Parts: sequence; C-alpha cells; structure tokens
Amino acid sequence: MEQRTLLAVALSIAVLVIFQIFFAPQPEQIQTNGTEANVTAPEARIEAAKKPKEEAAQTHGQAENTAAPTHPAREIEVETPLFRAIFSEKGGTIKSFVLKRYRSSIEKDAPNVDLLNVKDGEPLPLAVSIPSAGLFLETAVFSADRKRIRLDSPDAGGELTFTYRLPDSRTVIKRFRFKGGSYWIDMEIEFSGPGTPVIPALHLYNHPLGGTSRYIFAGASYYTGEELEEVKLDEGETKAYEGPLEWIGYGDNYFTTTIIPLSPQAPFKATISQHRAEALTEIEMAPKEAAQTYRYGLYFGPKEIDILNGLGHHLSKSINFGWFDIIAKPILYALKFLYGFIHNYGWAIIVITVLIKLAFWPLAHKSATSMKTMQKLQPKLQKLKEKYGDDKERLNRELMQLYKTYKVNPMSGCLPMLLQIPVFFALYKVLLQAIELRHAPFMLWINDLSAPDRLMIPGVDLPFLHGVPVLTLLMGASMYLQQKMSPSSLDPTQAKMMQMLPIVFTFMFINFPSGLVLYWLVNNLLSIVQQYYVNKFTD
Repeated sequence: MEQRTLLAVALSIAVLVIFQIFFAPQPEQIQTNGTEANVTAPEARIEAAKKPKEEAAQTHGQAENTAAPTHPAREIEVETPLFRAIFSEKGGTIKSFVLKRYRSSIEKDAPNVDLLNVKDGEPLPLAVSIPSAGLFLETAVFSADRKRIRLDSPDAGGELTFTYRLPDSRTVIKRFRFKGGSYWIDMEIEFSGPGTPVIPALHLYNHPLGGTSRYIFAGASYYTGEELEEVKLDEGETKAYEGPLEWIGYGDNYFTTTIIPLSPQAPFKATISQHRAEALTEIEMAPKEAAQTYRYGLYFGPKEIDILNGLGHHLSKSINFGWFDIIAKPILYALKFLYGFIHNYGWAIIVITVLIKLAFWPLAHKSATSMKTMQKLQPKLQKLKEKYGDDKERLNRELMQLYKTYKVNPMSGCLPMLLQIPVFFALYKVLLQAIELRHAPFMLWINDLSAPDRLMIPGVDLPFLHGVPVLTLLMGASMYLQQKMSPSSLDPTQAKMMQMLPIVFTFMFINFPSGLVLYWLVNNLLSIVQQYYVNKFTD
C-alpha cells in the first residue's frame, strides 16, 4: 500500500511537471482590431521610425507636421551607482538602460544586462504622442538642458529636461529626476502655452531579454489594483484595457521595465501590441482626462522583492509565483533571512530543507513506522484476501478491524509526501524566478543555483548535457537507497516498476535548477537517516 502510494505521488509529480510545461493556463490572449484598439497605428509608427524623416512625414500625413530639427539629436548619458542610461533628444526618449550589478551570464567578462536592447532604426521607449491631434513625437528632436549627469553617491540627485515646440506654438516639456541609490525615476510631461489641455499617450517598447526560461511568463503585464493581468499575444494582436491602473510594464524572470501613473486622472486606457517580425512588444498608455501636467514613476530594474516592496504601488505583484505564491514567498523571505547570516544560498537551501524535515518529522516518523507495521501484517492480509476474496464488503470490514487492532492507518504513509509536493513546486518557482538566486554560487562546481547541475570535465562532452550532472546522479542514488531501505509489500511486477522510479526521477531532474536538486538530495538523505532509525529501533 505504501509503495503504491509512493508510486502514485511520483506519478503525480511527473504529471504536474508536464502540466506546468505544456498545459498550464496561459496568460490572457485577446485579439482585437488594431486600428480600433490603438488609433496611433503601431505598425505604421514602427515602420516610419526606420525611414528618413521626410518619408516618415509622408507616411503619417499631419502626424509629422512639425518644424524641421534645428540640430542633430544628441545622446545624454545618465550614470548612477546602479545603472548607466543613454537618453536621446530624438523624441526625448531612452535608448539604453544598463544595470551595473547584473551580468547577462555567469562569465566574468559577460556584458551587463541592458533592459532595452533597442535595435538601429527602431522606435525608442518613453516616446510621447497626442493621438487626438495626430501628433507623434517619436522622431521629433527635443532640446536637452544638459549633456551628461553623473551621480556618485546614493543620496545624490539630478534632473534632465527635454523641450520641444509644437506646431501650435505650445511647448512639450519632459522631465526626468534621478536619485543615485534607486532604480526609480520620476517623470513629468508638461504642456505649456495657450490652448486646451491635451491627452498624451506614453509608449514603451521592449525586446525579450536573453536567458528567459520557457516555463516562466515573459511579456507585458499590468496591475489594476485588484488583480495582476499577464498578456500573451501573437503576431499582430493587440490587447486593449480601460480602467484603474496601478502600473503597466514588461518583464521576464528577473527584470522589469514598468510605468506607474502618479497623476490623479483615472481611469486609464492602455493597449499592448505584439510585432513579431521585430520580436517587439509595444505598450501605450494614456489617461482618460486632460490636464497640463502628467506625472509618472518609472522602475527599470531587478525584480528584487525587498526593493519593490519598499517602493509601494504593489510593484511586488510583478513577482508572480502562480498557484504556489502563498508558499513560495515565505520560502523566499526565509532564504533571504538565512542568507543574511550564512552568505551562501546553497547552505540556506540545506537549512530550509532541514527545518522543513523537522516540521514534518512526527508525521514522517509515524508514516515510516506504519509502513514497517504494514509489512509485518502482510501474511495476515494475504490470508484475509484468500478467505474473503469473493466477499468485498466482508473483506473490507475484516481489514478495518485488523488495522484497528494493530493501530495502523494504511494511508498514513502518503500524508508527509503529499504535504511536500506544494513545498517542492513552490521552491521550484522560487529557484526559477527569484533574482536573489540568479548566478548564486554554492560550492565546488555549482556556481549557479538557478541553472542545471553540470560538472565540466576537460575532454568530456556528453551529448545534450555537455557536463556531468553529478548532483542529480547523487540524488537518484539516494532515492534508490531510500527505496531499498523502506519496507515493501509489493508483488515482483510492482517491485520492478518501483525500481525504475529513481531512474525516472533522475531524468526528470537533469534540467531542473541545481538548487532544487540540492533540496531533494538533502531531503532524501534525511529520510534515509530517519528510515535507518525506524528499522533499527522500532519493533
């Protein structure tokens, strides 16, 4: 019974893994008519941004009916202890945003992460348009009030201002305020001069970042104040939203570029478009009410839960562990707490595993004892089956009486393992998504707990693996040893099936994060110790 339970739980894990990869509920996909959802025609703007200004003016008609630029567009560098950003006078936009503390890969000479990855000729993020007037300022040349900003300390602050004169003589002013110790940027769009207030649309463009896991959502999302919406679109699709909006942005496992509306106008209108030819996602947002000045917060940075919690606006909702969020976030907080003392996330995972095992120890001990008792009862069970095999009702009564006499519950063995399944998947999510564990080393050859375990041996190049999954093989061996030590009541055919289980698990875990394999290995070793104690000291 207990071995069948183990098999059932193992198969359940396999089914959940396969479901997570292939059949998990997808983010919302809604296709709407592009010209209805987005009056600014995103495809036309993207194509126009690649053409010379004269051609673009013909493409947009009055959309580019602006004065010729008086000077070439300059680039302004903003550098803080956390990032180095390149702004452009072309549209008063941003061209590059490089994070100083994060590299694109674990190699020491790997380039730092650029959150934008803008390609030549493509529209730049944070451009402004005025859809009601047919004005698109993505290619208009603004004037910047300075050439460079350098903030050397966390408390230092700076401001960058862009100005542009509209055809109706009004002036568009875009202000960006920075603080040396924060990824947060304050942004204002102001319209000065005579005329009725207008409603600007703010545009954000993003390419997928390299290294994103195919099992974790990457793309546009927004938070309404009540729920998180993750939007997955195919080529040419556009998702339209109208209502309350706390933030909207584009993110992957570890990083996000997010716009937070700070003006009191509400609700907002937002459209998200996918341009697959360029693998480019566009987010356009605009308030529903007109004003002279519009204020926004920008967060371009890591999905680090403490930073996001400190900034408010429910930005931490962008870290979405799905169904297991209620377990995953406490695990993440616990790992961060332990890391503050141990300074090694691998050892923090080991400590967490030990604590979880201690919490489940009474149940696990009762389970192991029950399994041993069930093994001793096998001759009596067999006799009852032979005697009452044709009378199922009588057989069940006799079996229940036997269990009551010997004070054993045939299902008690499955409870500890069933309770571990949510913990397993919560930790799986944490190790895939928590930026704290990205490129986090453990010891010896394990230099990234969020990546699969591989020991690179000179001259050895295994097909598909390249390195040797030592930790995974040890995990499989420990599972086999645990199985051999556990009491068994299976027939020979079932026993052979159970012997295949460690092999199946080893193959399942080969491409799992090494931190997850470490958790399962340590858990197996502790189970072996517990089973040895039961076998030796329990009658």
